[in-house]
Amino acid sequence: MPPSEIVLITGASSGIGLELARAFARDRSDLVLVARRADKLEALARELKEKHGIDVRVVPKDLARPESPAELFEALRNRGVAVDVLVNNAGFGMHGRFAELDAAGQLEMVQLNVVALTALTRLFLPGMIARRKGGVLNVASTAAFQPGPMLSAYYATKAFVLSLTEGISEELRGTGVRATCLCPGPTTTEFIARADMAESKLFQAGAMSAERAARKGHRAFRRGKVVAIPGIVNSLGAFATRLSPRWLARKVTMILNG
Repeated sequence: MPPSEIVLITGASSGIGLELARAFARDRSDLVLVARRADKLEALARELKEKHGIDVRVVPKDLARPESPAELFEALRNRGVAVDVLVNNAGFGMHGRFAELDAAGQLEMVQLNVVALTALTRLFLPGMIARRKGGVLNVASTAAFQPGPMLSAYYATKAFVLSLTEGISEELRGTGVRATCLCPGPTTTEFIARADMAESKLFQAGAMSAERAARKGHRAFRRGKVVAIPGIVNSLGAFATRLSPRWLARKVTMILNG
């Protein structure tokens, strides 16, 4: 771990984001925690300060608001906070047929999963490059590797995140800055309830703990790995999808997500 490192984590109030905060705190990195729920962030901040003796800043903010990424960047810059590692974890999914799901909700999902992530990355990356250290850890999903009927827009957002991260990682060669994309499979987080997928075959088959997924992503980032897929079953599934005909991938995913 680089000395005097500041790590910004979005969606840090629960799930993988919370566990990533704990993982970076174990490195004794100072943290900036961002999410909508101030009470959850404050509780986590107290835990990490007491346990690891680090500095933890809490920034309650709804990143689905178009103006939020720039507001966050400016607020930190005005306080003299130079972010070394950006963890883009905030996001959510909506389950159902694309033509029947709430249009405004789906656009909010794209705003958070894609636009906010892209904006934050573009805002913070130049400073990292100038300092020749740090990097970006984007949280996508194994959903990024195939089309996802019944979660069509969500799968599309994660495909964007994976593609963007891989492209950036190549551009960053030789700069001292890295980009990693964490692609967990089904994971026990609030995503299940928010997407109303507790009864789906996808999650009935089993889900990984958020802690294990976060540890895999944290370790992959530290090692400079570009794409990290936690778990052998998830890795095999992502590989098999690449080899399968697209029509077959669509049909299998429809069964799992239906």
